[in-house]
Amino acid sequence: MLTRNLSFIALAAFVLILPAVASAQNPHFISATAAITTTGTDAGDLVVSWKEAGLGNNVLVNYTAGADGTATYACINNGGNHPQASNKETVSGPVSASGSFASGMNGQITASLTVEEPSPGSFTCPGGQSFVLASVSYSGIAISDNTNGKSETLPDASHTFCDINNLTKATVKNCAPAP
Repeated sequence: MLTRNLSFIALAAFVLILPAVASAQNPHFISATAAITTTGTDAGDLVVSWKEAGLGNNVLVNYTAGADGTATYACINNGGNHPQASNKETVSGPVSASGSFASGMNGQITASLTVEEPSPGSFTCPGGQSFVLASVSYSGIAISDNTNGKSETLPDASHTFCDINNLTKATVKNCAPAP
């Protein structure tokens, strides 16, 4: 009889606790943004920031930020001009960054991932010319919670550092150093 009563009490406690646990874990993005870094050695990188809630306490969540990226690289001569030769290259392709973050005691994660612009590959400049990043653009930007199968799509983003077709000595300084 005592075993039967303890079993009933344990079952009742489990049934009462179950809805509280189930309702506490409802992963959803509260906010998400994307911005292009415009200065320094990271110029052209895409920074995807977000806040996700309903994750449960002390849960490790895996994320991927991704997009289709396009970057235009060019060579600038010592006179501050972009020679009208074939020393300009536009590269495109998928870009992404991944990371794992812990939710802590509040069941939320606020974090950022930095996605590098498409690589120039083997493109280089002749001696005496500077290698620059003229522009970047990203489309299909998304942040994905791979652990819970949630994702958020973000608006496209682009930035022109310098218009290589209309450079002047005053505007050439706006070009970003290539990676």
